[in-house]
Amino acid sequence: MPLNRRKFLKKSAVTGVGVALTGAVAAPAAQAAEVKGGAAKGAGKRPKRYSLTVMGTTDLHGHVFNWDYFKDAEYSDKAGNAQGLARISTLVNQVREEKGRCNTLLLDAGDTIQGTPLTYYYAKVDPITAKGGPVHPMAQAMNAIGYDAVALGNHEFNYGIETLRKFESQCRFPLLGANALDAKTLKPAFPPYFIKKFHVPGAPPVKVAVLGLTNPGIAIWDKAYVQGKLTFPGLEEQAAKWVPKLRSMGADVVVVSAHSGSSGTSSYGDQLPYIENSAALVAQQVPGIDAILVGHAHVEIPELKVTNAKTGKTVVLSEPLCYAERLSLFDFELVFEKGKWEVESVAASLRNTNAVADDPRITKLLSDEHATVVKYVNQVVGTATETLTTVEARYKDAPIIDLITKVQEDVVRAALAGTQYASLPVIAQASPFSRTSEIPAGKVTIRDLSSLYVYDNTLVAKLLTGAQLRAYLEYSAEYFVQTAAGAVVDPEKLTNANNRPDYNYDYVSGLGYEIDVAQVAGSRIKNLTYNGAALDDAQQFVFAVNNYRANGGGAFPHVASATELWSESTEIRTRIAEWVTAKGVLDPKDFASVDWKLTRDGTPVF
Repeated sequence: MPLNRRKFLKKSAVTGVGVALTGAVAAPAAQAAEVKGGAAKGAGKRPKRYSLTVMGTTDLHGHVFNWDYFKDAEYSDKAGNAQGLARISTLVNQVREEKGRCNTLLLDAGDTIQGTPLTYYYAKVDPITAKGGPVHPMAQAMNAIGYDAVALGNHEFNYGIETLRKFESQCRFPLLGANALDAKTLKPAFPPYFIKKFHVPGAPPVKVAVLGLTNPGIAIWDKAYVQGKLTFPGLEEQAAKWVPKLRSMGADVVVVSAHSGSSGTSSYGDQLPYIENSAALVAQQVPGIDAILVGHAHVEIPELKVTNAKTGKTVVLSEPLCYAERLSLFDFELVFEKGKWEVESVAASLRNTNAVADDPRITKLLSDEHATVVKYVNQVVGTATETLTTVEARYKDAPIIDLITKVQEDVVRAALAGTQYASLPVIAQASPFSRTSEIPAGKVTIRDLSSLYVYDNTLVAKLLTGAQLRAYLEYSAEYFVQTAAGAVVDPEKLTNANNRPDYNYDYVSGLGYEIDVAQVAGSRIKNLTYNGAALDDAQQFVFAVNNYRANGGGAFPHVASATELWSESTEIRTRIAEWVTAKGVLDPKDFASVDWKLTRDGTPVF
């Protein structure tokens, strides 16, 4: 739906503790209000010194509790990690006790409102956008913990701008996005920054500015929601614009909260002129930044030091592990010399949520919402004739992935019935997202099916030729490590070539093919057939794909530029649940077939 300018401006205003005013669509320049902190330690000595601690989380993805909704059990992994904002709250309380609450800031680097059945439920089943609807559990938890500011993540846009704006209105802290601009005015559509003063007895206050930057990939990944409404230029250029402004406003400390990894790479190839993971480049290229809270990449970086190319000064980066498993701490030491505060040192470290218990205040606050969602995901929708699992799905054609492609084919075929494309063959893609998903024999619940499709992707129909699909499959096959015909095969070392994640490897249903892993990348697809005959390069197909892939996610060839025939906003996960509910019985004979296999010089690997 088009943005109503008045509503857009109204929804941009954030009320409560951490007030920041949006540099909104009609405003000549973005503004940010200042918030006053408390007294500081270390007064009475000369030169004056001040210690400040900035805490940070990122990629929370809806994790409030140490609970796995897909397994209906306490979360656990081999590394002994714990998850959830309830644990983070305990760590934050400890740090505030140690440092003095008036000497701390609490930030997040984005991807907050998507990722668990808890967040899905309050976006889709009992949506926060409904009249008199609920307050989002992430807003409740983060308000209670006392976050000062949060950068926008790309997954904030997964449910559309209306849901994001409603969430924003429920937060008592600003959602920052200096490079999330109104597409028409090119003014910030969200507050670009947040400033807080920390008072020091006998000295001027320490002024801390937080600049929020989000990911340019939003323009691709959530194109359906943002095209023509919002635009997302690069982090480096926007930081170069805003950091000098913050310094000219008297900021003594500049911290960037960036929903962008540190690797300097992009998953979307050259589809955008902006780099996806550019946090380290921002540190290197833009003078005047003291520290960067890094997000988006889901990796753990206790401390990364980057030298700014223009000033020679060190910028300290830290990325806490996702899902509220870690808390980053930036400890700043400042000294007041020559009439101004100078950052003398910055040290970053991580704290682990597995070392503490849940904060009972957060547990109590959201116990009802948690119980509601547990009940929802445990609804029985059908019966499976046998156990289906993704354990070997990366390197063997697994029936459980065929279920996804079958559902996508059926939905698209029904949607195109009666159109000029109804006579074209429909094929589909799907990825082995999880290595541990299982649909057990017997009763099948929404929880079982949701664990199979963990992302909130929706379905798109694209028009592709046989030649384009061949190129698509060759690109997908780059996922495998080249393995000589006589070499021993270790399945654990066979995949993820060049660090390609599992979700960027696709099955394609309806075609027969072999992937010869003995060959170099680009020459691996052999015996490619349709209906038992060699694939005709000119043959047209309707390709049922998820919106991430359709918009260019993973940089697969041809699909992003292909003609779009149809799309919808219902999640593929929901379509799978509907399909199973309608069938009543989940039997592989209704959807499974062996379409592809790994070979080496024509001999099957398995």
